[in-house]
Amino acid sequence: MNKSDLITALVKKENMSEKMAADIVNLIFDNFTHELKRGGRIEIRGLGAFSVREYGTHKGRNPKTGEAIAVKPKRLPHFKVGKELKNKVDGK
Repeated sequence: MNKSDLITALVKKENMSEKMAADIVNLIFDNFTHELKRGGRIEIRGLGAFSVREYGTHKGRNPKTGEAIAVKPKRLPHFKVGKELKNKVDGK
């Protein structure tokens, strides 16, 4: 499922305009992004939690040449699946 599939599902289920559904989905995603940029955490009961992980500088290798390179520090989003979702996917 992608973003447009989510918008289409919302339109069908709630009988609303596509523009309104797109605005709702974009509002949610924009707020998630804003919270993660601030370093916050997003927890959705029954689904899981989003957070930001920080990675420091480390040495890597260029896969083409094998040359050692320095990888800059970065912040990346991380998702930890919740127990309820794990169990539903596993069929429990």
